Amino acid sequence: MEANKIWEVAWTYIRTVVDTVREPFLILDENLTILSANKTFYTAFQVNKKDTEGKRVYDIGNGQWDIPKLKILLEDILPKNSHFEDFKVEHDFPKIGHKVMILNARRVHITNEKKPIMLLAMEDVTKQITLENQLKEYTKKLTLEVAKRTAELEVRVKELER
Repeated sequence: MEANKIWEVAWTYIRTVVDTVREPFLILDENLTILSANKTFYTAFQVNKKDTEGKRVYDIGNGQWDIPKLKILLEDILPKNSHFEDFKVEHDFPKIGHKVMILNARRVHITNEKKPIMLLAMEDVTKQITLENQLKEYTKKLTLEVAKRTAELEVRVKELER
């Protein structure tokens, strides 16, 4: 099988997998240019295909992806390693607001293909973090209320003992 045919089959496979996953997903080339994104990415970040594919990741959405932590990951960590996992990034996006995301990325080398591609998956954990913080706050308030009521009961018990 010739190299172009192998690449065509591999690319079809990769696109099919990316389009199937529920998390926002980007396929980047070695220059961090977006080759493809899945529908979930476009919906979640309110961008469109025309303004995304063929652009560097930092340039899409009026520069909303020009995130210092993301640059470190994609430009420093990923070239030295073949992947990174569970990297937390918080960012305020102009259209969609504050987001907390867990990023996973992996380089993909295709046989006979000199230019590797990178897969970048994003999991939006903003709701989970918000709920976790609310739960911590509720627990703190509940603990204080229990301590207050316990102190009141201790005072009453002492009054009754007298």
